[in-house]
Amino acid sequence: MNEVKLMKGNEAIAEAAIRAGVDVYFGYPITPQSEIIEHLMLEKPHERTGMVVLQAESEIAAINMVYGAAACGKMAMTSSSSPGISLKMEGISYIAASELPCLIVNVVRGGPGLGTIQPSQSDYFQAVKGGGHGDYRLIVLAPSTVQEMADFVELSFELAFKYRNPVMILSDGIIGQMMEKVVLPPQRQRLSDEEVERRYKSWATTGKTADRERNIITSLELKPERQEQHNINLQDKYKKISENEIRYEEFNCEDADYIFVAFGSSARICQKAILIGKEEGYNLGLLRPISLWPFPSNIINEIADRVGGMLVVEMNAGQMVEDVLLAVNGKVKVKHFGRFGGMIPSPREVFIAIKQKIIGGKNGK
Repeated sequence: MNEVKLMKGNEAIAEAAIRAGVDVYFGYPITPQSEIIEHLMLEKPHERTGMVVLQAESEIAAINMVYGAAACGKMAMTSSSSPGISLKMEGISYIAASELPCLIVNVVRGGPGLGTIQPSQSDYFQAVKGGGHGDYRLIVLAPSTVQEMADFVELSFELAFKYRNPVMILSDGIIGQMMEKVVLPPQRQRLSDEEVERRYKSWATTGKTADRERNIITSLELKPERQEQHNINLQDKYKKISENEIRYEEFNCEDADYIFVAFGSSARICQKAILIGKEEGYNLGLLRPISLWPFPSNIINEIADRVGGMLVVEMNAGQMVEDVLLAVNGKVKVKHFGRFGGMIPSPREVFIAIKQKIIGGKNGK
């Protein structure tokens, strides 16, 4: 039975992980995502489901523990915030190269460097362009509500196992720390070792090899022709993902004169800016990418045919705007508005920005 609770975003994602039947969580505390591991520890999921929760000695240790558990066909998860995710990047590249499913949560804080514990969206490049080495991709989902923080856990594992690829939930300190009503799913059972063997014996290292060849999981291949073929296979997989797994949400885009493009908490701010614009006689809309990779380029290109311009709103110095510019391909004016360093724009700031950068410019004012 579903259950309704008032929870922080970080708590919701942790509780959803328990209820999704996640096998293992390996993490390390860092603000503003520490409530994830704290909630998991307090709930004692090993008594509820058998889920293992371990605070590793470092972020590097945590991601390599995820690597090992994922290689065994287990539902493995970790979480951190910006500089902690940077430490995990080598392991993330190994996991992607080894084609293993897992969930990585990044509750973004301001940077660069240690930066600030205040919220930001400045890890977009790191998440969608491949923050580690080599030609690889993460599936990246951007929640804008506490409900989506919970909902995206099960979706992430569904996608991770479907494509044998790591998935990242890219949130930020606003959504991680804010409290909202959330509908939690019923408890799902973890897969038994026998069920894991039955489902994933074609690739998982379950230790049972009596009726099959042993599985070897590695990201190392010294023969260039074989490494090239592996990369070709990866790119074919990424093409399938980009064709089938694009997610987005539209607000008033059908008849809008101008639109915002924003993800996560910035999209919530833009929704309020749309109402401010309506009060002042402007017809504005919002396109919210939910999957940051694969990116909804086609729908943005289509919308560009019927609007006078787009303002990309992000809590950074300008990152997703590059993908919007590529998608629009010169059809209409695209500008960026951002606050960074942990500063959060107000809806009125965002409304003034679209007037000055897009509407005013189009009218020659």
